[in-house]
Amino acid sequence: MNLVQIAVFVGITALIAFATYLHCRGKLSDGHSGEKDYFLASGGLKWYFIAGSITLTNLSTDQLIGMNGNQMALLAWWEFAAVAGLLILTFVFLPVYYKNNCTTTTELLQKKYNDKHIRALISVLFLFGNLFIFLPAILYGGSLFLLSMVQLDTGLENILVVSVILAAVGAAYAIFGGLRAVAVSDTYSGILILSLALLVVYLALQAIDFDLTGIPAERLTLIGSNDSPIPWHTLLTGMIFIQTFYWSTNQTITQRAMAAPDIKEAQKGVLAAAGIRLLIVPAIVVIPGIVSYKLYGDVGDAAYGQIVGDVLPVWLSGAFAAALAAAVLTTFNSILNASAALYVCDIHEAYVDRPKSVAKLSAIVSIAMSVLALALVPFFASQESLINTVQELYGLLSMPILSAFIVCLLFKNVKAGAAMIGVVTGVAFYGFWSMIWQPAHYIHGMAVTLVLSIAIALVMNKLAYGLTPQFSLGGADTAPEAA
Repeated sequence: MNLVQIAVFVGITALIAFATYLHCRGKLSDGHSGEKDYFLASGGLKWYFIAGSITLTNLSTDQLIGMNGNQMALLAWWEFAAVAGLLILTFVFLPVYYKNNCTTTTELLQKKYNDKHIRALISVLFLFGNLFIFLPAILYGGSLFLLSMVQLDTGLENILVVSVILAAVGAAYAIFGGLRAVAVSDTYSGILILSLALLVVYLALQAIDFDLTGIPAERLTLIGSNDSPIPWHTLLTGMIFIQTFYWSTNQTITQRAMAAPDIKEAQKGVLAAAGIRLLIVPAIVVIPGIVSYKLYGDVGDAAYGQIVGDVLPVWLSGAFAAALAAAVLTTFNSILNASAALYVCDIHEAYVDRPKSVAKLSAIVSIAMSVLALALVPFFASQESLINTVQELYGLLSMPILSAFIVCLLFKNVKAGAAMIGVVTGVAFYGFWSMIWQPAHYIHGMAVTLVLSIAIALVMNKLAYGLTPQFSLGGADTAPEAA
């Protein structure tokens, strides 16, 4: 990395931080005014900050590095399907969250089942997913990109050094600014990274004279074969459930949409995010990877950093490094902020005590999770494909968690204990399916896991509690808070 790249990188990174400070100055929480202030920005996020934060919270190195690293068009299906997930959030889940005045998505479970234990169980699963899957994957992917782009050694030692820096800065945003600072920095960074990512698409195509000949047909098709990362038939089973879980129940995403002044503003922001996801994101997560296959061959997760370093002029590569670093930081701090919300609201207050300072307790949680995530970076460095590893591992939690939401929204007269048995059974079953049995693609396994978890919950409700589930759109009426 030369002095021009360093100067541009540092300048843009500082500019984003300063712009975020100016917007949030005087509005940052001192941590004593409650969870909604710190975790939901006092309900003050405008639609454009919601759209920007949702977009960049999701669009990080596991997408740009991992999807381009597959070097095939097929991975665009994750983004096309995400549009459906965002529409489900807009018109199905958001009205329920706002009606029930939720701070966390899991709070809805407590109100529907009238039981704090199911809320805590689902929060623990979310926290496990954030800690053991998303946080270390983001740190590894970001470090790999930055090192690849400037052609430095991508050995584990350098990966860990860069990861420590990213974790420290990302945690600082989450700790000192709360959700407001996270969402604002997301939006400013998002404008920069989407613009530069589109430029990379154009310059990459220009580098091969817009000629895709010579690239194998299986890397250009949107119809996946049985041995591809996304076989075509998985689009008919587990794919839509994965997207429903991620966009509609995942605290890291929905927290932004729950922080608007009202539901109309929230829905406007989510729909804007869906438009970005449909029109911009598919191109930037697959085209550079496809082009890199023609230029460099099968180079895996190093593809994106290599092509960005080659097609961008020196000063713009510094700007792109700053943008990607910002994407890593905003995704990392978003997950930390959501994790702190889950722990503080769903576990600490329910089983320990109401904290004197939300900010102080959140800082402790954020620091602890950052340190543990760094310890897991070497595992992701050893994986063949970052995005496929992340998606497959998260199946352990995603479908069992979604089953608890579906049961409470579609049925009345179901005990929390029955739903919890369904959740735990689903975790065990998917682990057996994906790690031992492997009878079919893991996305099919997710669909089977969801159906099984729901069925177990309904059957156990009858066998263990003697209650017959009653189908009812919207589920049970909001019950009083459990003690």
